Amino acid sequence: MKRRDFIEQLSMASAMALLPGLAFGNSKDHVSAFAKKLKPVGRALEMEGYYVWCNSPIEGPDGRIHVFFSRWIASKKMGGWINGSEICHAVADTPESEFKFLGTILAPRGPGYWDATTCHNPSIKKVDGKYCLFFMGNSNGKTNTKRIGLATADSLDGPWTRPDEPLLLPGSEGAWDDHCTTNPAFIKHPNGQYWLFYKSWNTKEYETSTDPLVKGNRKYGLAISDKLEGPYIKYDGNPVIDFSGRGNNTQLEDAFVWLDKGRFKMLARDMGVFNHQYGLYMESKTGKKWSEPEIGYFNAKYYHIDQPPPPKYLNKYGRFERPQLLFQNGKATYMFTTSQGGKYMTASPFIFKIES
Repeated sequence: MKRRDFIEQLSMASAMALLPGLAFGNSKDHVSAFAKKLKPVGRALEMEGYYVWCNSPIEGPDGRIHVFFSRWIASKKMGGWINGSEICHAVADTPESEFKFLGTILAPRGPGYWDATTCHNPSIKKVDGKYCLFFMGNSNGKTNTKRIGLATADSLDGPWTRPDEPLLLPGSEGAWDDHCTTNPAFIKHPNGQYWLFYKSWNTKEYETSTDPLVKGNRKYGLAISDKLEGPYIKYDGNPVIDFSGRGNNTQLEDAFVWLDKGRFKMLARDMGVFNHQYGLYMESKTGKKWSEPEIGYFNAKYYHIDQPPPPKYLNKYGRFERPQLLFQNGKATYMFTTSQGGKYMTASPFIFKIES
C-alpha cells in the first residue's frame, strides 16, 4: 500500500472511531446538500399489466426527454425482473409531461444467448457521438449469469446494435466478484479513458448463508478501458466501495455516477448504512476512494406522499430505487427513480425535480 493511501485510510478510520453514529448509520442528521434540493414531482409511465423499473432519462437533440426503462408482465410479480424483463423506450416533451410509450428495444433472445432470459438495468449515455445503452442480461433466469452488456445506436430511435458477448465478466472463483456483473454505472473520464462501475458479490457467501435475509454482500468495483467497446480491465484496488466491515451485512446497490466540476459523485440505494429505505450520496476526488456516505434521498413517508396501504406482495413499498439523473445543458435537473405501488399496485417511475 502506498504511504499516501495508508495515511488516508488511517485518517478515515480515526474519524469513524470518533463518529460512530455517522460511520455506522445510527444518525439521520447527515443529509447531503443534494437531498435538500429534491422536490417530488410524481409518478410516470404507469402501465396496466406491467411492473416498470430502472428508468434512465436523456435529453434528445430536439429537447424532448427520452426514457429507457425495464418492464415485465405483472403476473410474474416483483420477481419477474430476473426472468422476463425487457427494455423499452418512451418520450415526453418535458420531464413533467406525459410519457408516450414507443416500444421494446431489447428483449430476451432465448436459448444460446448471454441475455437469453432477461434484459434489465438500462443506463443511457451519449459517448463519442453515439448513444450507449449499458444494461444487464442473464441466460438462466438466475443471478449467477447476470452480465453487463452495451448496445449502441446513432439515434435514440435506434436501430440498436446488440452485443454478441457481455462487456464485463465476473472474477475468478473465490474472488469478491465471482458471482456476476450488474448495475452498470458509466462515465468517460476527462483523461479519455472509459470507466465502468459495477456491482457484484461472492458466490460462496451467497449460497452458504444460513440467514434467508443475508444473500452475499454487494460491493462495487471499477473496470477501465482505453476504448468504449473494451476490453475493460478491473482496477487492482477493487472493490472501490465495500461496506461489509460495518457489520449487519451493510451494503449498497443501484449506483449512478457522474462528474461535477472535476469531482466524482454517486447516488445509490442504501442497504443498511442508515436503513433500507433511503438513498446514499458520496463524493470522490479520484473515483477510487469515496467519502463517508450521506443521505442522498428519503422514502415516500418523508415526502408526505399519500399512498394506500400496500398489498402483501409488495415488500419494498415506500422506498425509491434505481436513481438516475437527467442532465439538461450540462446540469442535473431531475432524478428519476422507481417505486412499488401506484395506480395498478405494481411499480412505476417516480420523478423528483432538483431545485437550484
